[in-house]
Amino acid sequence: MIVEASSESSPPWKAMAEAKVNETLSKIPPEWRLSQADLDTAKKQRKLKGAFFEQFLTPQELEITKLESMALVERIRSRQYSSLEVARAYAKAAGVAHQINNCLHEIMFDQAFARAKELDDFFSMHKKPLGPLHGLPISLKDQFHVNGTDTTMGYVGWIGTYEGSRDPNKVHKVESQIVKELLSLGAVLYCKTSLPQTLLFGETVNNLIGQTLNPVNQNLSCGGSSGGEGALQALGASSVGVGTDIGGSVRIPAAFCGIYSIKPTHNRFSYRDVANTNPGQNTYPSSVGFLSTSLDGLKLVMSSVLSTQPWLRDPEVVSIPWREDIADAVLQRASLEDGSVRIGQQPLKLGIFWTNSVVEPQPPIKRGLQMVVDAVKKAGHKVVDWNPPSHATAVRIHLSFLRADGAHHVHTQLNLSGEPLIPALRKSFQLRDPISLLEYQRLTLEGRDFSAEYSDYWNSTAENEDGQIVDAVIMPVAPHAAVIPGKYYHTGYTEAINLMSYSAAVIPVTSADASLDPYDNTYQPRSELDKTNWEAYDPAVYDGAPVGVQIVARMYEEEKVWAIAKVVNAALKAAGGAKVAL
Repeated sequence: MIVEASSESSPPWKAMAEAKVNETLSKIPPEWRLSQADLDTAKKQRKLKGAFFEQFLTPQELEITKLESMALVERIRSRQYSSLEVARAYAKAAGVAHQINNCLHEIMFDQAFARAKELDDFFSMHKKPLGPLHGLPISLKDQFHVNGTDTTMGYVGWIGTYEGSRDPNKVHKVESQIVKELLSLGAVLYCKTSLPQTLLFGETVNNLIGQTLNPVNQNLSCGGSSGGEGALQALGASSVGVGTDIGGSVRIPAAFCGIYSIKPTHNRFSYRDVANTNPGQNTYPSSVGFLSTSLDGLKLVMSSVLSTQPWLRDPEVVSIPWREDIADAVLQRASLEDGSVRIGQQPLKLGIFWTNSVVEPQPPIKRGLQMVVDAVKKAGHKVVDWNPPSHATAVRIHLSFLRADGAHHVHTQLNLSGEPLIPALRKSFQLRDPISLLEYQRLTLEGRDFSAEYSDYWNSTAENEDGQIVDAVIMPVAPHAAVIPGKYYHTGYTEAINLMSYSAAVIPVTSADASLDPYDNTYQPRSELDKTNWEAYDPAVYDGAPVGVQIVARMYEEEKVWAIAKVVNAALKAAGGAKVAL
């Protein structure tokens, strides 16, 4: 699979992009290359996940790649599999995934094999694993720097550079702190996944590789900005990966692709030496977050990274280790068999945010929320409606900060190669004057006051008959299931949570179903935006699309929100939910 060379009239950036794409494809071993007939057939498939994808893997490769992260490290620790066997299985799966789904920016298979052999040699010599992640393949969103490898972040002008700089002391020589931490724990890094131009987009499209679609339903988007991660994991070519989230970027792909994720409070994990858009905007900074095919995979990586005490190397990170006691305090309240309240224990009290009253969730999302409510009630937990201060205010403030520099940072990167903005971003990221310092300060105070008001509302939930405060809130990730490309009109459900830097987990609930989720002609939209979103729903197109929800807790409550997600997930499964077509 080689991209055709550009014609002489094509702009230089296109030739640069084509050369990079072909270089990446050349790193897939010839024996793993698919025929043109297979590639053509893949384009015609509605669903790549499952039988179509799996036909290209051997039984042993399938056995390995179907394991969740915890099971993988246990099999390696027990010497049932070598690290090299696991690395090769995941590399092949990722190579196939990229050929049919266009989800990778960087291929690091040779480095991964060398690393895996080193780990096997270490195990043989010392009779013990290097660390808790020994041999675990981990995929990375293409913002994380790895020695010897490009980080393009979707910009053509970053090819062969360090974030656009050609300084020989930096090009391919800078490594993100969290990458060093993962390696110190025994991880095997084997690929970097696709993301959208600017990062600030809920789909995955850039001028370098084009578009990454949803492998569960190719009529739909995989989400963004950690979209390649979501797609790779949905196919089964990664069990856990690292992404980032400034407005929904680990939550949206997880919900759209039917997997799990956690967005921590922004300074729980290190962002040191991680590429970013407009990195000087740190009033509402991006979070390093995690995506996985299992909740246990999320805990494994988070707890392991925190065991390295990242705050000693990054002064921006808060010195909070993984607090098992907080997770245990939740888990002792409910059974993980069915999520039911244990005898003598206090039930969870969960808020339900049905709508932000700006853009109404489409029928599959409404049904998904109701399924969660029914499941947790059946398990004996309390459910109350969540009516907080208007999320519209939070979204307005948050967007003001994301656009505060007038798109100057974005255009500086585009100008390195001369590439244009992708069509979907040309209006929102047109170059303009930055906002003034006084306006920036005014918005900072407004955001501070909103967060305080929201916190006050949360505290007020204890001022009722039971005297119990809400533990977490269940809410939509987006007003739709995995979206039709070009029709993601409202990111407010995730962005509002970033304003307050709350911890949030995403779990799969169900799949859109044309027979269960018909179009509702009786709904009266609140606004033109609401009308546009509502009319974009097509039951036939969305049929089979994953439906997820986010579970939101307060700042630095990653352990708590993870444990609540375990309980809700168990309740859903016991009630017959969580049957996403994975």
